[in-house]
Amino acid sequence: MSTLLVIGGTGFFGKSILDSFNRGALEQWGIERVIAMSRNAESLRKEAPQLISSGVELYSADITTTATLPAADIVIHAAASTDSARYLSRPLEEQRNIQAGIYNYCNLAKTFHAESKILYVSSGAVYGKQPEGMTHIPEEYAASDLSELPNGKRDYAIAKRDAEDAVKSLGQQGLSVSIARCFAFVGPWLPRNQHFAIGNFIEDGLQGKPITVKARKEVYRSYMYFDDLVEWLMTIALHASPECPVYNVGSDQAVLMGDLARLVANEFGVDARIPEITDADVDRYIPSINKVKRELGLTLRYDLSSAVRFTVRDIHRAI
Repeated sequence: MSTLLVIGGTGFFGKSILDSFNRGALEQWGIERVIAMSRNAESLRKEAPQLISSGVELYSADITTTATLPAADIVIHAAASTDSARYLSRPLEEQRNIQAGIYNYCNLAKTFHAESKILYVSSGAVYGKQPEGMTHIPEEYAASDLSELPNGKRDYAIAKRDAEDAVKSLGQQGLSVSIARCFAFVGPWLPRNQHFAIGNFIEDGLQGKPITVKARKEVYRSYMYFDDLVEWLMTIALHASPECPVYNVGSDQAVLMGDLARLVANEFGVDARIPEITDADVDRYIPSINKVKRELGLTLRYDLSSAVRFTVRDIHRAI
């Protein structure tokens, strides 16, 4: 039986993993213990007490400064703020936090996790702006100039690129590492008061408000359900090696933001307010997942409609 360490254990990824663990979904990988590590891991007892079980250990430590790490068979490093407001208000500070967190971890991993399977949670942001005419970004795409990205997201992408390089260097030193370039997700633990469009739509629906789209250009996104996310992360982690395999993680089923608003509005029985398209620019952020399907045999078990329906169901159960 194995121990899983989640660095960033109180964020969306950490909570989703704990949710899966408590429902027995990690038994197929022999996980009998999960260590949730974050600066204030004890906050989970108040935020989400239903995620705390006998197999869960809370470990409070700052990954940017800690000098020790708990032993674990599998490590998922998912520590980083995803709140765009923080990157807009203090971009260099947030960029340096991500860099400091991975640099310190890589130094410690050689002592504490030399025999572990290590997965770093990166982002599709490392590709830069998706080129016009490219419907899905493959892993082999030569990342574009990040100057095309808006303020905040650019600093985040730079930090994630640096982090990937640091993780790959661990592989060159013989450690077993892997990278998941994550896109967009939906599930009951997704924040509903930040920059995640689907989270904000769901929160408006819960409040009985109309679902409102602000963009006046075509915006395409895709959303992976959190149960699929956890299965993919675990599988990629277990395929870690010194060669450091890199996989996109997300759905390849694109949805126009207006259609997403209608879908969520229908779930709650509220109106959808969608403005006329007046901007010729197209904003597309969709991964190719052909590599992970081909090499690891992973598939999407949930379509967007089911993912939204199950997310709303689980949120209602928790209220």
